[in-house]
Amino acid sequence: MEPHEAPPLCRELWGSLEAARYRGDPRGGLQRLQPPGARPGSCLRQLAARVLLPQGYPQSVSPDYLRYQCWDSLQALCSSLAGALATRAVLQAMGVGDSAATATGATLTWVLRDGVGMVTRLSFACLQGSRLDCEAKQWRLAADVLNDAALLLELLAPGWPRAGPALLTLAAAAKCVVGVAGGATRAALAVHQARRDNVAEVAAKDSSQETLVNGAGLLLALLLLPALDGRPWLTWGVVALLLVTHLGANVGAVGALLLPTLNRPRLRLAMGGALRGGAEGGVAKGGGAKAGKTTRPEPGGGQRRHHRGPRAP
Repeated sequence: MEPHEAPPLCRELWGSLEAARYRGDPRGGLQRLQPPGARPGSCLRQLAARVLLPQGYPQSVSPDYLRYQCWDSLQALCSSLAGALATRAVLQAMGVGDSAATATGATLTWVLRDGVGMVTRLSFACLQGSRLDCEAKQWRLAADVLNDAALLLELLAPGWPRAGPALLTLAAAAKCVVGVAGGATRAALAVHQARRDNVAEVAAKDSSQETLVNGAGLLLALLLLPALDGRPWLTWGVVALLLVTHLGANVGAVGALLLPTLNRPRLRLAMGGALRGGAEGGVAKGGGAKAGKTTRPEPGGGQRRHHRGPRAP
């Protein structure tokens, strides 16, 4: 601040980081100023940070945010490319390009997929909905494994025309489970990542990152699909590479999360160890059955109490 400038009216802070300063302007509004020591960056970099990162990053998010989002972006890219290949297989299984296929048959298959998917979505939410918060990491990984299984079923459907509708229906059911589990765990992870009551913004920026990655996947798919047309072995090789990378990225994303809560299995282990330790400590401290009062069952079902103390003279 220059010596002749007026002091700022207020400052915007994110943790220990000063984001901006404000002073009054002659029109009665606020003028935003750069904080002292701020490095001028390119407009493109500032725009990217504003679109993709929550305001106040990194103070406004959890320490594991960046690492998790990098792994999540990689898995989203692989899933987008594999999904494009699966979409082509679904259209082939529906009869696109087959002169013997009918619109009625394709419509019935599509309606069956949607109906089974709705029932699956309702059933899964009813049976497992209460476990999605406390086991967010497990269901986050399980959802992506199911997603890969659904993609494989869709890719296999054109090879078995008679079993194609059944395979597509199973794939739709699996994807409905993925939708419920994935959406619910994303919400739980957004609550974990938000550090300044900014859950909605963290979720919105996660959606922006996913949209950007899916757009990049769409452009790559436009180049990949023509190159793989009529090459089944090469197609399966690319699919295998994408799915392996997808699963590896998901394992990395789940491993990057540092949740401050215990899931049910870990809570059982912790409580079991604490209870066992307390019981052993109580026995050691009290001296077991050699000190104080002891009980012994009577033949008639009662109990006889004994006091071990000094005998009367």
